Amino acid sequence: MTRLTIHLDHQPLTPEFDSFDVVAIAEALGRIGVRFEQWTATRSLPGDAKDHEVLELYAPDIERLRRENAYQSVDVARCRPDNPQKSQMRTKFLSEHTHDDDEVRLFVEGAGMFYLHVDSKVYMMQCGRNDLISVPAGTRHWFDMGPEPNFTAIRMFTRPDGWVAQFTGDPIAARFPAFDNPS
Repeated sequence: MTRLTIHLDHQPLTPEFDSFDVVAIAEALGRIGVRFEQWTATRSLPGDAKDHEVLELYAPDIERLRRENAYQSVDVARCRPDNPQKSQMRTKFLSEHTHDDDEVRLFVEGAGMFYLHVDSKVYMMQCGRNDLISVPAGTRHWFDMGPEPNFTAIRMFTRPDGWVAQFTGDPIAARFPAFDNPS
């Protein structure tokens, strides 16, 4: 499910915007410099797909984005509910941070929630299958994969060390509702 809610950063339970409409979501995120698109796979994904097969499903769009943004590397990240490290992986992303690189994710399957802290607002963006989000470098944000993570995502970086977090120390993430995996 694709959904965006926007909250004042001091009112985590009262959204001033709430939409499932992908056009309205793309427009709202575009106003803060965040790219949002929905991509279509070239064919169905087999349950036991290897990373190279996942990348082949979206090859034309990946290549387009790589050319537009000079992304040097592309990989596939997965997490399943039976992963013994799931709690540690979840915790790693739950504190507000920034990166020196864009954070680009295409959800191939499953879901997760990006929280973007921009101009005294928090944009809670629930991404699902075929949702691409590109969070610009320097944007304060955090990510919640939920207590039972079950996703496959394609990631793109301009540098091999692209995912290096600089934590802000702001406890804002603890004030916002956690992501509860969809059933």
